[in-house]
Amino acid sequence: MKPITATSAVEFLIWLLIAASAIAILAKRLRTPYTVALVAGGLMLSALRLPSLSPLDPGQRPNWLTPDVILIVFLPALVFEGSVKLNVRDLLRNSAPLLLLANLGILFAALVTGYLVHWTTGLPMEIALLFGAIISATDPISILAIFKDLRMAKRLSLIVEGESLLNDGTAAALFQILLAGIVARHLSIPRGLAQFLFAVIGGAVIGSFLGYIVSSLTRKIDDPEVQITLTAVVAYGSYLLAYRLQLSGIIATASAGLIVGNLCTTNCSTQTKTAVESFWAYVAFLMNSLIFLLIGLEIHVDALLRSWRPILLTVGAVIVGRALSVYLLVPVSNAVTEKIPLRWQHVIVWGGLRGALALALALSLDSSFPDRARLLDLTFGVVVFSILVQGLTIKPLLKLLKLASTGRTAGY
Repeated sequence: MKPITATSAVEFLIWLLIAASAIAILAKRLRTPYTVALVAGGLMLSALRLPSLSPLDPGQRPNWLTPDVILIVFLPALVFEGSVKLNVRDLLRNSAPLLLLANLGILFAALVTGYLVHWTTGLPMEIALLFGAIISATDPISILAIFKDLRMAKRLSLIVEGESLLNDGTAAALFQILLAGIVARHLSIPRGLAQFLFAVIGGAVIGSFLGYIVSSLTRKIDDPEVQITLTAVVAYGSYLLAYRLQLSGIIATASAGLIVGNLCTTNCSTQTKTAVESFWAYVAFLMNSLIFLLIGLEIHVDALLRSWRPILLTVGAVIVGRALSVYLLVPVSNAVTEKIPLRWQHVIVWGGLRGALALALALSLDSSFPDRARLLDLTFGVVVFSILVQGLTIKPLLKLLKLASTGRTAGY
């Protein structure tokens, strides 16, 4: 393997951007979800082995699909962009289903998935539960793009996106607690619950505080370039500060984004608001393009094929865990707030794709961790299935359920 230099890293980035641009154009013409096309394109580029594409060869390209890169570089930007455009009033109006699905739903799905994986594949129970935490968070990027194209109901899109934004922090915190218990060979449920609440609430407090500070500065400095810089600082600064304090960096960044996004509507001029929104929209496009293309490039198809049976069993376990968490908890939410129709529940279940966070958590395991190789195979297998199979079939499902609209965007 050749040493990675600054030149080779830049060449790699340029090739990725060229590939992402070409795939984006092709996906639009074929009306294929962009993230699905990116993963498929990455698989094809990885298999081609053309001399002209040498910067993409495994032995010559930098390894950017690492936990540090995903968690520190990609994730804060994606979480902040997702939260900065959400309306707090809409989230509060749907707080019951969002909090149930993003907290109890994740815990229940992780437990069910872990038990089923243990029962069907023979993975040790504690390792299987850890896998349940790894794979429980959802990533609805391609689903939301389809929603936008088909002009889906605004509330359904909000529930899918809001749940994903919140359950990332829950899944990451649960993973850390279970991992610490496995390493220490003693898992205390009361202590774990206290650590979980401390990480989530502490992250929310830090993110909200920093978001308010930045929003207050915007009242005095209404300059697009400065505003964009400040939002970048709070997006990554809130994440890193919470991370250093062993709190939930994801929750911190999401909270900061919500505060900045909602206060900016009153503190910023139209020009500044448009500039900030355009900047973060491009950052999200860039980050998503790179990370899903990297997923395609890094997947070892031969390893997945060798493990096809346990991967299929695990996919089934993940879907069952997701389905039970949604179909059991949404009726509880329906009893106290505006009802979520059964047709919407089907979409929430099948639209629960897995993506970057699951890979980052799995890759963060130490090389000496027991069954790490099996966990990586299962995680990659579930992620590939969810993106390629669920991502490609969600549109037919929406049409079958008669939820797709060809007119104006449906109301709240």
